[in-house]
Amino acid sequence: MSYWLIEMLNRFKSEGMTIKMQQNEIKIDFAKLQYQYQLYKREIDEAIHKVLNNSNYIMGNEVRELEENLQNFTEAKYAITCSSGTDALLLAMMALDIKAGDEVITTPFTFIATAETIALLGAKPVFVDIDEKTYNIDVSKIEEAITLKTKAIIAVSLYGQPSDLDALKKLKIKHSKLKIIIDGAQSFGATYKGKSEVHYCDIYTTSFFPAKPLGCFGDGGAVFTNNDELASKMRMLRVHGQSKRYHHKYIGLGARLDTIQAAVLNVKLNHYREDLAMRQKVAEKYNSQFKTQNSKLILPFIDEKATSAFAQYSIRVQNRDVLQLKLKERGIPTAVHYPMPLHLQECFAYLGYKKGDFPIAEKVSSEILSLPMNPYITDEEINYIVKQITNQLTNK
Repeated sequence: MSYWLIEMLNRFKSEGMTIKMQQNEIKIDFAKLQYQYQLYKREIDEAIHKVLNNSNYIMGNEVRELEENLQNFTEAKYAITCSSGTDALLLAMMALDIKAGDEVITTPFTFIATAETIALLGAKPVFVDIDEKTYNIDVSKIEEAITLKTKAIIAVSLYGQPSDLDALKKLKIKHSKLKIIIDGAQSFGATYKGKSEVHYCDIYTTSFFPAKPLGCFGDGGAVFTNNDELASKMRMLRVHGQSKRYHHKYIGLGARLDTIQAAVLNVKLNHYREDLAMRQKVAEKYNSQFKTQNSKLILPFIDEKATSAFAQYSIRVQNRDVLQLKLKERGIPTAVHYPMPLHLQECFAYLGYKKGDFPIAEKVSSEILSLPMNPYITDEEINYIVKQITNQLTNK
């Protein structure tokens, strides 16, 4: 074998590429983060090198520019960047003075950060079961969970779709002291009745984790509000409660977004509306293909009043673990968001919940399966994924 061929084979191997030799193979990228970087490489590299050349790594101009761009995108009065989606939740609750002894109602079917941050502040997470169609909190069941200690409700826009925000608004009117936080870690860019979610709550939070629809190259997040006082307080809280240098009004956090991540997000935000439209088209293609095949699974349901950012495209299917293994063998990556509801997690055992308390969350967690979803997945890849799933479900 020639030196040139050896070098080429090593190069392909190092890049994780599949060489087709004796049989056809396919390997699908779940999120295509490298593909996106290559797509915007020149713009991203220029933005990063500008930060490097200025050496203003903390709270540089790019951070201010990003916050202005996020405000324009959402039409929110204030967008305040921070170090992660988790810290965004902490900032929101700290701004609302949530503390030990308070109760915060939320969903058990979400990433742990939603309830973890409640507990970190000494408050009590109070879970309410989910709607079986949208997988978001069942707002009709919140009323019975409200007590004199209830301080806030955290609604999670799971997989990118808002909760029933009209119903939440009515609940807030009835219980005027209740605060509404929307955990939009997966939903930035989604709308409800044509408007961004920030306009339906006291504080909206999001995450810019790399795999999110709008992701940076590390951890990042933001909080949004239309309230002057809350915005001012959260700006201080993210820099150790500081009102001016070395003068601290509150006990706060070191929760700033670094300038390089802001630079990356500024570039990606310029292309984000197009990316969202492409995600929608991918979801529509999945839906169309699955419906054509009459497959034995439950497809995502999107409320007619809402649009989804489609952070995930999640189906429900019986015998999920077997299907997931078969798909892996055929080069199709999948993920389970989430395999165990929060009320059954060991860390929340002290709350006293047990199996059966939230039957819909438990049922969905045993059936949910997320398929490859990104703006750049090809028709051929979608066809292949749908065909393999259909074949497995029909035992072909």
